[in-house]
Amino acid sequence: MASPDHALLARVPSLDAARWCALAAELDSPLALTRLDATTLARHGLTLAGQRTLASFDAARHASDLAALQQHAVHLISADETAYPPALRAIPGAPPVLFVRGSVDALSASQLAMVGSRHPTINGARTARDLAFHFASLGLAITSGLATGIDAASHGGALAAQGVTIAVCGTGLDQIYPEQHAALAERILSRGALVSEFPPGSPPLARHFVQRNRLISGLALGVLVVEAAARSGSLNTARHAGEQGREVFAVPGSIHNPQSRGCHQLLRQGATLVENAEDVLRELKNLDMNHIVEILPEAPEAWHPESPRLDNPTEILLDALGFEPTSLDALIASTGLSSITVASLLLALEHQGRVASDSAGRYYRILESPL
Repeated sequence: MASPDHALLARVPSLDAARWCALAAELDSPLALTRLDATTLARHGLTLAGQRTLASFDAARHASDLAALQQHAVHLISADETAYPPALRAIPGAPPVLFVRGSVDALSASQLAMVGSRHPTINGARTARDLAFHFASLGLAITSGLATGIDAASHGGALAAQGVTIAVCGTGLDQIYPEQHAALAERILSRGALVSEFPPGSPPLARHFVQRNRLISGLALGVLVVEAAARSGSLNTARHAGEQGREVFAVPGSIHNPQSRGCHQLLRQGATLVENAEDVLRELKNLDMNHIVEILPEAPEAWHPESPRLDNPTEILLDALGFEPTSLDALIASTGLSSITVASLLLALEHQGRVASDSAGRYYRILESPL
């Protein structure tokens, strides 16, 4: 395990894993960096910004970093250590040091990254949760970004399966972002790890989350996108995956759902279409198959057989109401039922959790989770 002084590495602009590994072979400690001359630092590829940071070493801030690491039980893994994930070390611009809370060993597990919209549909969130449950049950660690929406659903599915899950954070590990995921973060710590390349005190800046996306993909065998807008951080993660030689997967969705456009874009670009867990496992050629205990069956039908038998008007309405958003007028026209009957049935089905509506007032059926 790296010494706390390795926290210094995260403060030096332009210092990446490859440069640190070359320097580490010549130094007896990270603090020795502060004693190197500009010529030596330049020879190792450090920019003027990195050279200035080391020349003006802030001992007070370094002491503050060390205190925060101890307070929050943060471990450090430097790129020259065997504990540093080899696949991550190999990507361009890999961080020289990782901050880890929880299980350091979790980073050695075979990982699948799952990402997607922060504002998914109910069905999208359930799809992510169910797929994560399948993969975690098979021995794959689920890696995501602790964000709201698909990220949280993916972490939750892995936890429900008593599997391993890893959250790659866009802040220092002395804080949790978003704050409402503090309880989720604690659950993740019990089954996996929180990971960051950012030192203590690093705030939740937008550029930090863009930067951390390459770690999500770099740690994993592949990236699975479940619902994403045409412009989203999830597509940024998928782009990194492609550049890093990782597999890219996408779950297709309704052509009427804006959150499906990013996935459809990935599919047009050659991503593997995913309808079930086996579609992903088939493509993970580098996966250690000893981790796969079985291929779980496909998800059950939308409603369990023991669900109460629906009367005829409800059956008619459900037949007309698919998993794509449908307007009230279209339902009335396709079912032949009165507007009062359709509105009443939709209200009852919403209360039962079988139907939901979108922001445009359209209705759609909800997948029933097997969990």
